Amino acid sequence: MTEDNEMIDLLKELVSRLKQLESTVYDSSNILKASGIVTIDSPRPVQTEGNNTVPDADMISKMSWDDINSLVSNLGGN
Repeated sequence: MTEDNEMIDLLKELVSRLKQLESTVYDSSNILKASGIVTIDSPRPVQTEGNNTVPDADMISKMSWDDINSLVSNLGGN
């Protein structure tokens, strides 16, 4: 029973620290966010004209790292 209580206390502590970290990151006066190093908006995929096929696992396994990097950049709209 003691181990269960210790585990619950540990989980409560982790949750409170995560909440504190989240509030710190989303705070508008955060210097990392203000400088643009940390963003809260992720890139959205953009579908372009032309070859819109999404590669399957077999196709990806045969790609080089440069090809995968290019694919991910294109999916991110860059």
